[in-house]
Amino acid sequence: MLTPMTTGFIGRLRGNDQAAWFELWETFGPVVRAQLMKWGKGRIGSQTVQDLSQETLAALSESIDRFDPSRGARFSTWLLAIAKHVLGDELDRRGAQKRGGSRKAAEFDESWMVASGEAAPDAQYEAAVFRAKVEKAIRVTQQEIEFADFSIFSMRVLEGKPGKEVAAAFGISEPTVSRRLARVRDILRVRLTEVIAIYSFTAEEAAEPARNGLSLTPKQEAAAADVMFDEAIGEIYQRQMELRKLDQATRLK
Repeated sequence: MLTPMTTGFIGRLRGNDQAAWFELWETFGPVVRAQLMKWGKGRIGSQTVQDLSQETLAALSESIDRFDPSRGARFSTWLLAIAKHVLGDELDRRGAQKRGGSRKAAEFDESWMVASGEAAPDAQYEAAVFRAKVEKAIRVTQQEIEFADFSIFSMRVLEGKPGKEVAAAFGISEPTVSRRLARVRDILRVRLTEVIAIYSFTAEEAAEPARNGLSLTPKQEAAAADVMFDEAIGEIYQRQMELRKLDQATRLK
């Protein structure tokens, strides 16, 4: 499943659009670094993780011309395969040094691009990638709407404060809070749809919002869907902020 937004973004990467590369790494860098730490199992330190994350980005730029999303691979699989290749190369290099020899860098195996029935990346990694997409949509929404509206949304949904408390903080009524939340929610749904389209190449990825309680096209009088949407967004955002904090703490070591 390819969309104009997906192919447009891939085209920007292939055209060496630095803003597109920054956007890619700002969105998914923490997820990749967390996965490298997990794979390293204490064999690599935080500085090596930073170095390898940069090497992963370099490898992405070198392989983008050969990347063919129509072959069925998930976006997350693309990131994971390249990060695994970079880490494996580093560990093999270290092993060769211990043996007093040297090792030529391995060729990048592109068989991962083809969808298969083999074991997929673990659920924790896939969930982290999805949370990164949601965070990206929230940030885009924040840049688009009025500061007060996003502050209301942040307090009510992202921080989980009661409507009464939010209304008192802004000196407005609870119905007004609800109306302003509805405006933000409508915009966020549109931006989520766009972000999912950009970074998703399979029908399975396109279905992730619904599986996570994020109805992007609710029917009229879908109050229950709105409540579920807000709760899911709040939980996803909090989990993503935990990852960001852990990533920042690791990078400062």
